[in-house]
Parts: sequence; structure tokens; C-alpha cells
Amino acid sequence: MKTYDILIIGAGSVGLPTAFHFASKGVSVGVIEKEASVGRGQNRAAIGGIRATHSDPAKIAICQDSIDQIAHLYDEHGCDVNWKQGGYLYPVYTESDEKALKDLLKIQTKFNLNIDWADPAMISSLVPGINMTELRGGTFSPKDGSASPLMVADAYYQLAKKNGADFFFNEEVCYMKTQGKKIIEVITANHRYAGGLVINCAGAYGREVGLMTGQDFPVYPDSHEAGITQPVQPLFDPMIVDIRPARHSKNYYFYQNKEGQVVFCITPLPVRSGLDCDNTSEFLPQVVKRMIDIYPRLRNLRVRRTWRGLYPMTPDGFPIIGMNHEVENNLLAIGMCGQGFMLGPGVGRILAETVVDGSKEHDFIFEQLTPYRDFDSEEMLK
Repeated sequence: MKTYDILIIGAGSVGLPTAFHFASKGVSVGVIEKEASVGRGQNRAAIGGIRATHSDPAKIAICQDSIDQIAHLYDEHGCDVNWKQGGYLYPVYTESDEKALKDLLKIQTKFNLNIDWADPAMISSLVPGINMTELRGGTFSPKDGSASPLMVADAYYQLAKKNGADFFFNEEVCYMKTQGKKIIEVITANHRYAGGLVINCAGAYGREVGLMTGQDFPVYPDSHEAGITQPVQPLFDPMIVDIRPARHSKNYYFYQNKEGQVVFCITPLPVRSGLDCDNTSEFLPQVVKRMIDIYPRLRNLRVRRTWRGLYPMTPDGFPIIGMNHEVENNLLAIGMCGQGFMLGPGVGRILAETVVDGSKEHDFIFEQLTPYRDFDSEEMLK
């Protein structure tokens, strides 16, 4: 039996920074991962955007923490993760979208988000060549940015190991043995593990792992498709998010990374539920048409590859973060709704400060994202 103070299930976008932050506080940490190495689940499918531009206080606070960490990984730890602070831009072309974003802007600034309204002239300066026809303006948050998901995963893996965390790969959890209201064993095909606190960071499989404790937490994956182009000279800095729905797509977003590649993704309509990650034939025609319409300069770029990844969705679009009330040594950090990469670092630090240090600073986050909420609201910018 391998026994740890903290036992983490999942070495991905959430599990890796969580392992680092707990290990850095001097507690023993073990991480179980069913894949052969770190970041082999949905972390490698992330497109790399990191924004605090949300519509609620919990996700804003978590992602502000994540941005602070990612922006300082090189200065504080010598880890280059291709961080680029280009901001997030939401251009609007309709009166209804303008009203919605301006109403939301009042809430976002109330929660100390660095964001403001940009007029068409400012947007043209931020994204030279953007389609100006009927452009009404938009919101711009300059502190948001992007980084390489694979490089970030490796950085937190190396930092966690340096601080004493142990990792066990090719270890899929098969069963959790409980006694009273505690998990006393986590059993894989090869070994048995125990933890004073067992943290579920299983991403798209968070519900399945939760069911092993007898609890059914509402995490239901659907898939989104993404792509990346050849690298070219710098064209623009912000992540551009077009919230206008179109036939077969709810919205789409793209940015140019630090290496000059344009990375893009689309939110499909209808939702593609399930675990299927095969590429589709309709993705490129859909997203290319939309991207060229808003930014014609992309017309002659060559697409290097496309892929699909899973969004572990909850009914309201908010993560599930908090203790399992039925199993007193089980903490949940699941249902990140496709935003695990941007939420993970902040979640890891907040969990460690709360559990190890006894901090009450983040109580409002646990209250909002509790597993036992009604799930009847909806995150506007999910």
C-alpha cells in the first residue's frame, strides 16, 4: 500500500498544478494517472487561451490567480511556457450583443476584472485588418493571454517532482474501498493506494471516478474541434472571440500564439455529446468561413492539423469544486467545462491554501462552485 497525505487522481491541467501546490507546502503527494505520461488526456487538446474574462466572481478570481502564476513561471521557476499577454477581444456587430456585453461589463468591473469597452478605432488598432463593416465596438481585457498547454503541463510536472510529489502512470482507478465515511483504499489493476485526502481531478472521467464513492456528480463530456496553422509573421495579439451564432456553430475564437501560429476552435451546434474525439469533415469549412469573414488576412494561411477534445460540462457551465459531503476525505475539482487549462493553476493554489493553511480567503469560491448547488443558472461566457 502506497500512502500519502494527498492522493490526486489525474495528471492533467488541474491535477498537475494541484500536485505542485500541495507538495510545495511540505505534505506528501501521490498522483495516479491512467495514461502513460502527463497531459495525455484533454490537456494536449487545449488551445492555450487563459482568460479571467468571465461573468462570475469565482471564475474571475481563479483565473486571475492562474494568469499571475503562468505569467511568472519563467521569472520565478525558470520555466518557459510561451506565455503571451495579448488580451481577449470580444468584437460585436449587433445591437443585442452590444447591450449584452455592456451590461456584463458592469458586473465584470465590479469583480475587479481589468476590462473596458473598445470603440471600433481601438479594435482596428488591436487587430489591423479586422472586418469593420457594422463593427460596433467590443470588450477588451488586456491582462488575458495564452501559453503552450504541453509546456505548462511539463512545467508543473517538473516543479511537483522537484518538491517531492510521486507520479504513477498507467494506473487506471478500478475501485475505491470505503469504510464509514472515508476512502481507505484506491485500487488500480496494479497497486493499492491510500490518501488522507483523495482529490478527484479526473477531467472528462470525473463523474465515473465520483461514482466509485457512490455519488453521481453531473459531469457530461461533449467535444469541440480545433486547429492550428503554419507560423507566419505577427498579425495581431488578442484572442478574438466572435459570440455570434451561425448555422452549426454557436461561436468561435482564434489567436496567434507566440510562435506565430494561428490557433482556432469552434463551439458546435448541436452539442456533440460523448467521448468521441475523431476529426470531422465539416469543421474546417465551418470555421474557416467564419474566420475569413471577420479577419480576411487569414485567407491564404495553411492549416497544419486539426483535432477534437472533450469539454467536461456541467448543467450550468460552472466547475464543481468542493468536498464530497458523503465521503469526508474526498475533494472534487471536476467539471471544468473545457476550461481546465486556464482554471487549473488557480484551482491548485486555492485548494492547497485552503486545505493545508486553513485559509478562509477563498470561501466564496467553494460556496459558489459547491457540488450541491442547484445547477439552474448559466455562465454567460462559458
